[in-house]
Amino acid sequence: MPDAPATLEQADNAMLVRFAMDAFHRIVVHYGQWMAEVSHQLGYAETLALEHEVWEASLGNQLKRLGQTLGFAVEGGVPAVLGKLPRETLQQLVEALGVNWLANDGIWFQAVERRFGMVDAKRCNDTCWGRFSPFEAVRIKQLLGLPDNGGLPALRAAIAFRLYATINVQSFEDLDDGSLVFRMDACRVQVARKRKGLADYPCKSAGLVEYPYFARAIDPRIRTTCVACPPDPHPEGWFCAWKFSLPA
Repeated sequence: MPDAPATLEQADNAMLVRFAMDAFHRIVVHYGQWMAEVSHQLGYAETLALEHEVWEASLGNQLKRLGQTLGFAVEGGVPAVLGKLPRETLQQLVEALGVNWLANDGIWFQAVERRFGMVDAKRCNDTCWGRFSPFEAVRIKQLLGLPDNGGLPALRAAIAFRLYATINVQSFEDLDDGSLVFRMDACRVQVARKRKGLADYPCKSAGLVEYPYFARAIDPRIRTTCVACPPDPHPEGWFCAWKFSLPA
């Protein structure tokens, strides 16, 4: 074990850089642990209501201090440089963030699978969707200013702003009975598996959590039905499809 500096004041530049990156890691994990404990103590609905307030305050505070330290301007709660980027670069940034999110999800899944097996990995994955899906829905509602009980139009608008939408190809169909069908025409995960000659990943168990929870967070009246999702058979034109409806 190499000799470690006794204090931060004695650390060299390389160690300070490593410490700074690890500090970001600790902040992210600590934030998540607060969410988990507040959810455990007070319930997830209360956590989602509080989280928006906490995030706005925390992000603003952190960016202000980092901007003062590193010499970048903050305008409207975001680094000013982002607002000056060309549209094409912003679109590339959004796509890169979507890929990072998906990769992060996959890294966690594979780590659990290697240590504990596929069953536990799927169990953790499905439970995670039960937390993340309504969280993402609430964030999108706030981002777009969608109303409560906005029905299927609000759901359609929200689905278009999911992280999945930045990296997958999806489509909608309005049915004569007033319901809405959402199709995942090109799924990045499934397309990659197909390219490698692998069978579809059986994601239906996760979808049966993900889509109903997302829809109910947009409007609790919305009911979700799975049309088909792997391992179900499906046509070449799409990988999974979900029907959303409002009771008469």
